[in-house]
Amino acid sequence: MAGPLSGLRVVEIAGIGPGPFAGMMLADAGADVIRVDRPDGAPMVSGPTDVVGRGRRSISVDLKRRAGVEVVLRLAERAEVLFEGFRPGVAERLGIGPEACLTRNPALVYGRMTGWGQDGPLAQAAGHDIAYIALAGALHLIGRPDAPPPPPVNIVGDYGGGGMLLAFGIVCAVLEARRTGRGQVVDAAVVDGTALLTALFHGLRAAGRWSEVREANLLDGGPPFYRSYECADGRYVAVGALEPRFSAELLDRLGVAPDDDLRQRWYDPAAWPELRNLMADIFRKRTREEWSVLLEGTDACVAPVLSLGEAPGHPHNVARGTFTKVAGVVQPSPAPRFSATPSSICGAAPAAGQHADEILRECGYGDVDIADLRRDGAVG
Repeated sequence: MAGPLSGLRVVEIAGIGPGPFAGMMLADAGADVIRVDRPDGAPMVSGPTDVVGRGRRSISVDLKRRAGVEVVLRLAERAEVLFEGFRPGVAERLGIGPEACLTRNPALVYGRMTGWGQDGPLAQAAGHDIAYIALAGALHLIGRPDAPPPPPVNIVGDYGGGGMLLAFGIVCAVLEARRTGRGQVVDAAVVDGTALLTALFHGLRAAGRWSEVREANLLDGGPPFYRSYECADGRYVAVGALEPRFSAELLDRLGVAPDDDLRQRWYDPAAWPELRNLMADIFRKRTREEWSVLLEGTDACVAPVLSLGEAPGHPHNVARGTFTKVAGVVQPSPAPRFSATPSSICGAAPAAGQHADEILRECGYGDVDIADLRRDGAVG
């Protein structure tokens, strides 16, 4: 059964980071995503291990050749969406910018994925996830007060604040285009999307309920009831017993007496450093597995901290089908889930240019034309 975006034709100008993640989400939801690869592109991973590249078709095009640019413009004519991840102005210089594409297809949604956005003093500067989330105020939220904030890999910026934002923006603009026949440009910037993710904390700060000192707040590892603890075997459990009734359940199961001093000072921020140490001593008495048997699945709100290798085998994830296997590679299943039009993965990532001939024929090129494009190097 086709996904909810079945019939949506998307052209993805190959890039790195948030753009490919948006393409994966659209493809998982049923869109026909055609990835335009560079002839000389060298991906970080390729084939089945390119999990983020799954579900596409691929054509390899040299955008420095006029005939290659024409191929992309023909693809834009037949698509509802085209998105790219160049620095501002690069697509225009190549001849595939918004004006050129919208001239060919006025109803086209043209997505632009950058770190800093299309304008502003940093628009032309290089950058990566850690810099974007730093400027957005998100990186400062993470880590210990006496150490540099650690990068949360690239999940917060590239994927949460970037790729998901772009995918959401594209679908919004597609709905508008289908209603009005009018396309538009979607300017998705990682710094903007990451700032959006911090909305709750701006509200708490304005209300005087969020300190800029790390580990002094409710959700940043400060409380003894919201952080990870090391177990006897060197592994970890995550504790998230925020509400009083959940904390009571946790302490009951840990054997802390109702009249214990620890309970009396549980919600006193001044006592949190000492209480964290006391809790750490308790959790070091048993292994992660022993704590899981005692606490997991209860209202104590405790879960084992699983590695990437362990997570797919956890019984809950197995029952939910949270992970799947494609071409022998374990990877996350599509999400969210739709009751009437479930998403699916239509295949592992393609090799660059794998579907060139069929894509060109769909654009109206004949066999002689295709041979000419290959001979001239416009198509790899």
